[in-house]
Amino acid sequence: MRALYLRIYLTVVAALALFALVSGWLLQQQLDEQRLRAEAGARERLAAWSELLQASLPPADAPRGEQAAALRDWAKRLRVPMALDDANGQRIGATESFLRREAERPGGAPRLRSMTLDDGRVLWVARPLALRGRPGGGPPDIDTPRLLPPGWPDGLGLVLLLVVLFMAVAAGAWPVVRGLTRRLEALKQGVEAFGAGALHQRVAEGGRDEVAALGASFNRAAARIETLLRSHQTLLANASHELRSPLARLKMALALVDEASPDQRAALQREIRTNIAELDALVEEVLLTSRLDAAAALEVREPVALLPLLVEEAARVGAVVNGDDVQVPGDERLLRRAARNLLENARRYGGNEVQASVAARPGASGGRVELRICDRGPGVPEADRDRIFEPFFRLPGHAEFEGGVGLGLSLVRQIALRHGGSVRCEARAGGGSCFVLDLPAV
Repeated sequence: MRALYLRIYLTVVAALALFALVSGWLLQQQLDEQRLRAEAGARERLAAWSELLQASLPPADAPRGEQAAALRDWAKRLRVPMALDDANGQRIGATESFLRREAERPGGAPRLRSMTLDDGRVLWVARPLALRGRPGGGPPDIDTPRLLPPGWPDGLGLVLLLVVLFMAVAAGAWPVVRGLTRRLEALKQGVEAFGAGALHQRVAEGGRDEVAALGASFNRAAARIETLLRSHQTLLANASHELRSPLARLKMALALVDEASPDQRAALQREIRTNIAELDALVEEVLLTSRLDAAAALEVREPVALLPLLVEEAARVGAVVNGDDVQVPGDERLLRRAARNLLENARRYGGNEVQASVAARPGASGGRVELRICDRGPGVPEADRDRIFEPFFRLPGHAEFEGGVGLGLSLVRQIALRHGGSVRCEARAGGGSCFVLDLPAV
């Protein structure tokens, strides 16, 4: 995970640093272009002023005081610090603002532009000239802030700027990448703990990004796996217990058969066949239960006519059938098994007064079909009407010798769920119970 973290972190830092450098380069290109335009404008203005002052200043042989006064007058009009030297470099005059700049600058040399007049005199103008004009034109104002675009630092300054930029990018990327990889590490630890046998292990699902979605997906899968494993463990434990009784009866019958009389031998053979049939039914239902647990969806889904199917199965137990001729989507073999289990359960505990019906009814999300099996047995206490569908659950007072292996109703519930339906137990008016299998209609 650390290798992944470093790769993500370095990739993010490199991408951000590259973006910053490219952005800075593009910005500098723009600034350089602005500076070139500004300096070109300044040179044009300087040339224009040179011609203007060439024509306006007194000649070089005029008194120096007259030349100085004229210089100050034009400097006041143009609002630019100026100085004038003769052809020999001697100062003729200068404005107070020019002298102040000379005094304020270290070394006494302000940033100047020079203009050599035709008569050899040199006019000095304090820089910059280009971008100090007033909005809408007019002479520049020496009191306005400098507007010339800054230049790109050179040498050590550039290196320091790049170092600071890289450190800022790295510091900004650290919490983002660390937060992402920390959640991935937590997910990895959760998966490893689950794989080591901690079936209750879950991971945090905070957030709305892909990592949170992955955590939620893992939790759903872990819950499903835990349910399946717990179910299989319970099924195996209960099946092992249920196998002991018929096996013990078989062992006893086989031990007695050799010494039994002909009548006793016939009874023992019937007992052996009954126990073998019970073992066969138990193994079959255990296998079907496991297969339904493992299957994500039905292997077969086609329209099934429920009423003819129910009539065929009801004939085995002598039940009375009535109802609507409707179809449901699903696996005919599994639906037949569900109907058979309900009918056999009703005959086993409800005697011969078993009634079966099929009825169609409207529903909010489409039509529904109810398969109802009713008996006149002792009924099911209200507290046990949900538990009766659990594997190997028997009502108090119902012993193993009454028949059944304890998986019939559990299988009915599994089949109903696989078909998008449900099953419930209700009390029947006048005594007994009704088992209702609710399924979606075609």
